[in-house]
Amino acid sequence: MAEKVGVRELRQNLSKYLARVKAGEDLVVTERGTEVARLISSGAHPDARLASRFGATVPVEPFESIAARLSPPGRPSGTTDAFLHEGRADR
Repeated sequence: MAEKVGVRELRQNLSKYLARVKAGEDLVVTERGTEVARLISSGAHPDARLASRFGATVPVEPFESIAARLSPPGRPSGTTDAFLHEGRADR
């Protein structure tokens, strides 16, 4: 888990926190208790350079654990899936 640091604290001690990031530590920057940014070493993740180039983010956990928390999509009424499900439910 990355340590949280407030914007004001980060601004006042930027060199100290940058040294920690260079050493491989991740920091979560907060503003009034809400996460606004993450600081990670540019060499910490193999995709970090590519992500920063395109303005993307690097996943913070494996995809499988994210997908496990998602609920499967339902069958919207009026669709073929819903119609087939209704017909098969009687069997």
